[in-house]
Amino acid sequence: MSDVIKQYLVKNEPYYRSVADEVALYEAAYSVRMPMMLKGPTGCGKTRFVEYMAWKLGKPLITVACNEDMTASDLVGRFLLDAQGTRWQDGPLTTAARYGAICYLDEVVEARQDTTVVIHPLTDNRRVLPLEKKGELVGAHPDFQLVISYNPGYQSLMKDLKQSTKQRFGALDFSYPESKIETEIVSHETGVDPAVAGKLVSIAERARNLKGHGLDEGISTRMLIYAGNLIAKGVNVHAACRMALVRPITDDPDMRDALDAAVVTFFEK
Repeated sequence: MSDVIKQYLVKNEPYYRSVADEVALYEAAYSVRMPMMLKGPTGCGKTRFVEYMAWKLGKPLITVACNEDMTASDLVGRFLLDAQGTRWQDGPLTTAARYGAICYLDEVVEARQDTTVVIHPLTDNRRVLPLEKKGELVGAHPDFQLVISYNPGYQSLMKDLKQSTKQRFGALDFSYPESKIETEIVSHETGVDPAVAGKLVSIAERARNLKGHGLDEGISTRMLIYAGNLIAKGVNVHAACRMALVRPITDDPDMRDALDAAVVTFFEK
């Protein structure tokens, strides 16, 4: 393995609690180098899943957090000027394709559509990446795989993938785990007692039922872990929940009051 890519190896096993057959399905997809699309709400474990699978497969992982200002050059590379003159600098997608890493484009719909088009030649039988500015055609390494993720809940904001892009990928749906599993995850990740973790999960479930009825997003598993970490450090449970669960997701006074009341209800039981 090239020294260029060794730095991207996931050295320690990330904690990931499977909820169905997603691990086996991903392994099968990787065995045929199928590009994969992970769909689900923010904070439900998509990124942790990719990290876990990269570790399990022993493959380097290059993650790109997509944003609306990202250009094609940010992905594939560009010419730079230094003391010796002009030199080419590979972007993360080119590095992954050239040396054989899993390239994970997180929240890909945040990128401009003209940027995402550059991934198309890598996601069909060609498995190539044209570097037009350099005049080079990079053939993907046999170990290369492209993985993208996005939150379908943002489609109403006119941020969605074109069908010409979607149909190049296999897809796995992610959601928040059932309460028993989510309680196990929160307790493991934070060290709080399972009874406390269970109450946090119950608050989250109450908030998720309000999505579309005053809340744009529900409370994610990630947010529950934040709250659990605060509680494990001795922060009062009501203050921890206000800071980590309620205040980040809404500014509406009535909604805040309702969620604060739910916190009081569950933690006074």
